[in-house]
Amino acid sequence: VHANSYFAHFDTEVQFEPERLVFKLNSYLSQDIGVYRIFETTSDVHARFNATERTYRYFVSLKKNPFQIPTSHYIYGKTPNINAMNEAAKLLLGEQHFGAFEKIGSDNSTSICTVSRATWTETNGGIVFEITADRFLRNMVRAIVGTLLDVGVGETSLEDFKRIIESKDRGQAGASAPAKGLFLWNITYPNFKSYE
Repeated sequence: VHANSYFAHFDTEVQFEPERLVFKLNSYLSQDIGVYRIFETTSDVHARFNATERTYRYFVSLKKNPFQIPTSHYIYGKTPNINAMNEAAKLLLGEQHFGAFEKIGSDNSTSICTVSRATWTETNGGIVFEITADRFLRNMVRAIVGTLLDVGVGETSLEDFKRIIESKDRGQAGASAPAKGLFLWNITYPNFKSYE
């Protein structure tokens, strides 16, 4: 899984210049991670638990592109029906139980999530799924994408997709899409401007 936007927090009593630390960290980190900004916030802020929404994007390539192989799922032979997938994606909206798309054996206290956006769009040579929710279960986005792609190629009907959600049973949903196409795209925090 990749991240377009990711936040972390740490506590320290050491004084430092944020821009200088960004430069130093980037000189030590490997090529596949970059630090953009460090800013001060209050001691009660938690990068994970204060987030109010998270947005993921899943990239699917419909044409072979060697430059996209590491960061998208290449599908060949069948072109998914984006309208059918968007109709099914509407069934994900709102607060509901997402056990059908949760990794078996997960130990979260609840499988209830509130999805505010779930939509497919076309790109040059592919399609992208974007989903926003207050929280996500382990493997949830990849399981949803895999099942929606089944809808797109006609292996799962809209009614079947509705029954899968209602079943709360991971065994009823489709296979998870490969991790390489998944990006954590954005994280929303309350009063985010005060943290910039």
